[in-house]
Amino acid sequence: MLFTPSARFLKLAALLSGVFVLTTSVQADEDESADDSLNSKVRQLIDTIGFAQYSWQIDSIFARMPAEDKQTAEDVYKTVICPHDDYAYAAGLYNKTLSGIKAKTVILIGVAHKARNFGLENKLVFDSFDAWRCVYGNIGISPLRDELIRMLPENSYVVHDSMMQLEHSLEAVTPFLQKNNHSVEILPILVPYMTFENMLEFSGKLAEQVQRLMQKAHLSFGKDVAIVISNDAVHYGDVDWGGSDLAPFGTDSVGTEKAMQKDRDIIDQCLKGEGSAARIRAFYNYTVKTEDFRAYNWVWCGRYSVPFGLLFANELNKLFNGSSLNGELIEYRNSLRNSHIDVMDLGMGVTAPANQRHWVAYVGMGYD
Repeated sequence: MLFTPSARFLKLAALLSGVFVLTTSVQADEDESADDSLNSKVRQLIDTIGFAQYSWQIDSIFARMPAEDKQTAEDVYKTVICPHDDYAYAAGLYNKTLSGIKAKTVILIGVAHKARNFGLENKLVFDSFDAWRCVYGNIGISPLRDELIRMLPENSYVVHDSMMQLEHSLEAVTPFLQKNNHSVEILPILVPYMTFENMLEFSGKLAEQVQRLMQKAHLSFGKDVAIVISNDAVHYGDVDWGGSDLAPFGTDSVGTEKAMQKDRDIIDQCLKGEGSAARIRAFYNYTVKTEDFRAYNWVWCGRYSVPFGLLFANELNKLFNGSSLNGELIEYRNSLRNSHIDVMDLGMGVTAPANQRHWVAYVGMGYD
């Protein structure tokens, strides 16, 4: 979700003061994470309110999902676009989207919400953690990561553990990937402020090197390696957005419907169907101001992760199969109109309100 640098964490702190969990349950799950090696560098969780930190929490959330969201997708996706908002609002769409990821190795393409804090732009962001803490124990980092970093041009990336530790957009998806496959490995990449020209250049180089590594290890795209792009769609309203008015159509029912329709138009025109650089550029132009690549045009927090991730995935598929990916809409939802999952008794909560003057939309897309 989109917040000013401190707003999300102020909300988390306020919620933490009123949250408790059963000691015995917490201890049981702490024991699950006892495999942390003293010699390992493990990325810790940053959001334990909006997202689950224990296996019994994610199991309970699954149990409370509508039946249609619990079903495992029969399709095997090479790439998906998945939400990263609070589970109370979007858990069902997480599962509906991520259950189509069957690969053991998942390249995660995430948002860099705090990039401004570190002066990061026009470079991909990697980390050097040995593992990430998750709900069923630590998730391992794919050995492809370190090889890949050595192969990429130095001007295209930075290794920045502090940025990765503060970022919640990839942490959000890992419990669902791990629930579906306890042996899953990840290769996390964040995309900060970036010009489209740099996206074209870096995505092509990344695809070339990933293909080389996959061919060397006899890995296939989709079956063995897949890509998950983290994103939330429009952030809308005029309250609790750090003083910003993000409601150009107004906050009545007419304005809300116009905002949702604009999202649907972006999905139809840019994300669905056969992938192409022109359609991906159109998405970038919808969401990023022409005169300032650091500024929002239409407030999707995936304004960099989505176009970069799709350029990369599309190029990788061309290298393997000589064709572009084809995208299908899994579902479009939002925190205002869709049903919520009760999580308060699980020691969780929400990090932002959901009402007519403050809501977020979500899209699940699958590509093969």
